[in-house]
Amino acid sequence: MIWLGRRIAYLGHYKNAIQVFTEGAEKFPDDARFLRHRGHRFITLRCFDLAIADLNRAVKLIKGKPDQIEPDGLPNARNTPTSTLQSNIWYHLGLAHYLKRDFKAALKAYREAEKVSTNPDMLVATTNWLYMTLRRLGREKEATKVVATIKPDLDVIENADYYKLIRLYQGRTTADELLKEINGESSPLSKASIGYGLGNWFLYNNYNNRRDEAEKIFRQIILGNQWASFGHIAAEAELSR
Repeated sequence: MIWLGRRIAYLGHYKNAIQVFTEGAEKFPDDARFLRHRGHRFITLRCFDLAIADLNRAVKLIKGKPDQIEPDGLPNARNTPTSTLQSNIWYHLGLAHYLKRDFKAALKAYREAEKVSTNPDMLVATTNWLYMTLRRLGREKEATKVVATIKPDLDVIENADYYKLIRLYQGRTTADELLKEINGESSPLSKASIGYGLGNWFLYNNYNNRRDEAEKIFRQIILGNQWASFGHIAAEAELSR
């Protein structure tokens, strides 16, 4: 049932996928996986409160239990899964709170995600959103300390875009270099992922008085074809405010 729901979601039929996960959650009420995946797809559909409710229920179901590897829907180049059930629950919960601008709740969730982000890919993804959350809370020094722990030679398989953003936060690359990249031949998903982080960088730094650049980037993202990506959803949320 989990794979059926995931497959339906990959085909873009998110409401139908939610129906499958709902049936699964009713049949197997002690299995957090159905709530984890339904919560993710509620985020896709911009139903953030419903996502938070599901993911909070999932948190209760995993309490005191060992973590487990989550199989990839689209295997990466090494056919090596890079996330776990618990890291995904906390990660998506943090995102749902972030998208509602409840940054204190997002911070709490991302701190928990950090504890179970045990491989480079998940660590880089969690750290990226943790950094942005801390910056939104005005805790710049703490945010700087968080990214300082990320080494420049991590063996990242999937989350190269987030790794590039962390290099920006660390001062190892420049905003203009990333701007050139997203305006070039990068993939649509990279344009959304890197673009959102870069737009944020302009926004909360007021970098060289380039707040208008942030709005321009966010508008470019939502004109793209990555409607279900987190960068696209977050850019929508920024523009709506």
